[in-house]
Amino acid sequence: MYAPERQQQIVRLAQQQGRVDVPTLAEEFGVTQETVRRDLSALERAGLLHRVHGGALPAGALHLEPGLAERDSTAPAEKERIAKAALALLPAEGSVLLDAGTTVSRLAALLPVDSHLTVVTNALPTAARLADHPNLTLHLIGGRLRHRTHAAVDAWALRDLADIHADLAVIATNGFSVDGGLCTPDLAEAAVKRAMMAGARRVLLLADSAKYGAEHFARFGSLDQVDVLVTDTGLTDQQAAEIENHGPEVIRA
Repeated sequence: MYAPERQQQIVRLAQQQGRVDVPTLAEEFGVTQETVRRDLSALERAGLLHRVHGGALPAGALHLEPGLAERDSTAPAEKERIAKAALALLPAEGSVLLDAGTTVSRLAALLPVDSHLTVVTNALPTAARLADHPNLTLHLIGGRLRHRTHAAVDAWALRDLADIHADLAVIATNGFSVDGGLCTPDLAEAAVKRAMMAGARRVLLLADSAKYGAEHFARFGSLDQVDVLVTDTGLTDQQAAEIENHGPEVIRA
């Protein structure tokens, strides 16, 4: 197969799957990983792909932020396993910050009704799931509501978070990597995530493996600020080891 034919197939696979990775492409086409990297670089120069850590995304993927319903329907089995694994890491008592995110919302849905936690959240879906827990003290952060994520952001939210020092922050992300850190498409949302991480003694990151290597406009932290990453088994041993070398413990559910 000539290089132009192979590159055309790579673009097709990226569009179908939402992402391609170097080792899989090398095996698929029977070429070296270095050859695949050259193909991806050529396709990025042509504006057909975006290079990310270990692979590439289809053109335009960096600028699209899916809505709440679409995000909730993405990798549902993985998110459920992540949420169940994260539940075991929550303290029996104390204070927890819950970020906006579909996996975090799933975690909130798993919290026992008799939980004695103090929970602070800026996410309406998460607050709604916890509103009927009689022994739980729930604080809802105010601010401008982002319709795409149903999260409160901007000055009011940041002002509320400035006075909080919680035991644990549970954070979601749209993308994460060793080099790129933690990122999300929206600057206001990134500011709230950054404030939550700063306002807790420990940080628990929930992210399915498809987000590894994804890049978005607003960076809000680095992996060395995370204590534990809970992800799924789609993250390889090599990737997990690379992440752990930069600080966080990695749990694959």
